[in-house]
Amino acid sequence: MDPDAVKSTLSNLAFGNVMAAAARDYQKEIVAKEKAQAASASHDEVDLDELLDDPELEKLHAERIAALKKEVEKREVLKRQGHGEYREITEGDFLGEVTGSEKVICHFYHREFYRCKIMDKHLKALAPIYLGTKFIKLDAENAPFFVTKLGIKTLPCVILFKKGIAADRLIGFQDLGSKDDFSTRALENILKMKGIIDEKKKDEDDEDDETYMSMNRRD
Repeated sequence: MDPDAVKSTLSNLAFGNVMAAAARDYQKEIVAKEKAQAASASHDEVDLDELLDDPELEKLHAERIAALKKEVEKREVLKRQGHGEYREITEGDFLGEVTGSEKVICHFYHREFYRCKIMDKHLKALAPIYLGTKFIKLDAENAPFFVTKLGIKTLPCVILFKKGIAADRLIGFQDLGSKDDFSTRALENILKMKGIIDEKKKDEDDEDDETYMSMNRRD
């Protein structure tokens, strides 16, 4: 036999053996990975079952559900009291409205005043966001008694009531740079500083940005 042919045959056999060994090793590795994944999945299921049976977790879950239920009930009570929307009231309604809630924002306005319409737009945007505060408006021409009693001389005049007491007020746009183009956010910050609306969390602020944009598009 030709020595070169023998050498070639042996070389091919050696290469074939190497490839066969490599194939066996690869198959072993695949099988090992599949077993490891199966074991991990089984372990995860056991851990999940253990968590579901954890009395501490069940207690936390029950407490969370109770807190959410209480919050929903509170919101429903506030809505029944007229919170969550910007409403017009009459002089006869005034005392009941401002004494019936802990925090009330009342806008005394004139139908023909352009600046009153600007204030209306911003208060309407804030009312559904700050459910803990009641937002109302009253035509100053139709409420002479309270206009006199509260010493209102400039419109728009936004009076802030806390527990039925006139605690503060915004006269015209004095607190808003005396400009007509102030933002809803600017008014919101003033009302926060005066303590008539509550601070909110970051995720709520993100939602409010969408609300403001939606209100501006409609206007």
